[in-house]
Amino acid sequence: MNLDTTNLLLGILAAVSVLEAIALVAGGILVYRLYSQAMRTVQELEQRHVAPLVARVDTLMTKVDGILVDVKGITTRIGTRTERVDDAIQHTINRVDQTAGRVRESMATRLGNLVAMASGARSVLGGLFNGRRSSGEAPEGVI
Repeated sequence: MNLDTTNLLLGILAAVSVLEAIALVAGGILVYRLYSQAMRTVQELEQRHVAPLVARVDTLMTKVDGILVDVKGITTRIGTRTERVDDAIQHTINRVDQTAGRVRESMATRLGNLVAMASGARSVLGGLFNGRRSSGEAPEGVI
């Protein structure tokens, strides 16, 4: 091969390298412009759509926080009142148990007294009737 051919091929390679460099620079500029345009679009969307939504969400969150504070207060009051009602019911149940025990004891005592009186009366009546028979007397109405 001769030197002219080599120089020609080197010149072609140099020209292709220059064209590739120009293409890369042009591609970089194109990509940068597309990136800039995309970022502007994103910023516009944020300003037009996202910012109002964020403001609405903030307003709603403020209202929700207020509602949650109210609910917490109501829950605390309900809890306190539930404890009070539970204590009152427990106290009432204890008093009913005590009263039932007293009534049971009173009734047992009275029934015991009544049974004792009936037993005493039976013994007295039995002694009276048995005493007449043993003495040979016939009861009234018997011939």
